[in-house]
Amino acid sequence: MTSPETPPDRPDLRADCADCFGLCCVALPFAKSHDFAHNKNAGTPCRNLQDDFRCGIHTRLRDEGYPGCTVFDCFGAGQKISQVTFEGVSWRERPESARAMYEVFPVMRQLHELLWYLSDVLELGAAGAVHGDAQRAREDIERLTRARSDELVAADVPAVRGEVNALLLKASELVRADVPGALGRKKNHRGADLVGARFKKADLRGANLRGALLVAADLTGADLRSADLIGADLRDARLAGADLTGALFLTQAQVNAARGDATTRIPAGLRRPAHWT
Repeated sequence: MTSPETPPDRPDLRADCADCFGLCCVALPFAKSHDFAHNKNAGTPCRNLQDDFRCGIHTRLRDEGYPGCTVFDCFGAGQKISQVTFEGVSWRERPESARAMYEVFPVMRQLHELLWYLSDVLELGAAGAVHGDAQRAREDIERLTRARSDELVAADVPAVRGEVNALLLKASELVRADVPGALGRKKNHRGADLVGARFKKADLRGANLRGALLVAADLTGADLRSADLIGADLRDARLAGADLTGALFLTQAQVNAARGDATTRIPAGLRRPAHWT
């Protein structure tokens, strides 16, 4: 279940395939593996991409061997490029634009991801001390996302990420400082290799799990309220009965990659994956 106080839906930062030219299905490469049923080179349309830019097996992706597609999130970058940067003219209509469109896609995705995180900061009451800086950063990045494709490709994205990351770290510290007692704040697993770790019913409130490898970890019934999960790898992590309400910087892609159930509590604004049972 989600919180009854659901924040704004952020439609501009959610993928809208109806307004996109199938960019994630064309621009990005993937290799035959557990996540993808076949190899595909960057710039080559996926064999499942239809003429209308929709996926022909969208409702059966996991069954057909494409779970990797179900956990990818462009944060709305696809429709921004399709409808704003290239003014609604697709790579099929204007083939000469294809290369530029594909090059700008990963850049736009990173910028939109940062916009998502900054939106999170602005909704955290305890992070009020950095709201002004976060709002200014958000406005600067939003302006950049509306630049020409050549300007976007030339943008110093690592520098932008570095500035935003400093704000995210400060916001995280401010929020986790409010966790009752010092226990949660002492759980520093930043970047830790926790593959298959056993955290069943663990008290991880306010824990620092930034960038932690939690692949196939057992988090059944764990309390992850106010834990910082930015960049944490939750592939196949068991979240049955876990409480992630208020978890910091958790994204839909991370939730989609995990294994939860009807008793898993997730933050407001995120959606329960259809494959959770």
